[in-house]
Amino acid sequence: MDHISDSTVRRLSNYLRVLDEIASAGEDMVSSHGLAGRSGVTPAQVRKDLSYFGSFGRRGLGYSVAALKAEIRAILGLNKRWRVALVGAGNIGSALFAYKEFGRQGFDIVAVFDNAEDRVGQRLGDLTIEPISEFARLSQQRGVEIGVIATPPRHAQEIAERMIAAGLKGILNFAPRKLFVPDTVALRSVNMAIELESLSFALAHGEPARRAGRRFPLAE
Repeated sequence: MDHISDSTVRRLSNYLRVLDEIASAGEDMVSSHGLAGRSGVTPAQVRKDLSYFGSFGRRGLGYSVAALKAEIRAILGLNKRWRVALVGAGNIGSALFAYKEFGRQGFDIVAVFDNAEDRVGQRLGDLTIEPISEFARLSQQRGVEIGVIATPPRHAQEIAERMIAAGLKGILNFAPRKLFVPDTVALRSVNMAIELESLSFALAHGEPARRAGRRFPLAE
């Protein structure tokens, strides 16, 4: 859906986490005001975001928490399980492998690759770390759909190209560099250094002081 912005998708992900919290508290229904207040947006923004995909609430009653969770999971493609290959079994890769939220949200790491001689052949959880030369064969054999890059930046573009050649259509990049992929491949990058630099800039230029009088975050 080309007209749906990344900001909208990210808010949907946030709504899903808020709904999980509401369900854990034993609440069955939530209003747009209730969902907005816990999500840091306006009720109008909540209604607008959801309206792109249909009509889910009942006037005067709000939204069924369970039903809205199921709808948002389907919108985000989480009503199936995704098979993931992780490339890079160093500190970041090992931490990503151990992150339990991936599995809870439907992302199963089914293969791990590295080129370091002291890692290849070792166990990571219930998987054996494989050499990157085996990426195409094992990805096809294990039905991999998403690739995660957790390598040093100098190797990241080469790894992305291997993933594309193997037929993967989705790549999540943790290497701190820009990658270039065809329009047919969905790429998302997480650069923790840039986020910290952005935070450093905000602190250096007094952003907390400027925001101190603002009671509610502004919707995009």
